[in-house]
Amino acid sequence: MNHPWVIYLRTCLAVRTQRARTAPTRGASAVEWVIITAIIAGVALGLATLIKTVVEQKQGEIQQTLGGSSTGA
Repeated sequence: MNHPWVIYLRTCLAVRTQRARTAPTRGASAVEWVIITAIIAGVALGLATLIKTVVEQKQGEIQQTLGGSSTGA
């Protein structure tokens, strides 16, 4: 297409692509993403462990209140 907006967008994309290919620190963003992902995964794992612990404690309280025995699933 030869619409002015399409030409403009192609030019912008070409400039950004060329800049990304020639940038001396282009690998730094990948390292940053790995670090951010590791932090998020660690927080998620910590929250999952915390939630599991709280649920198990509440389950034990309910079993004691109802006088049930813990025979397993």
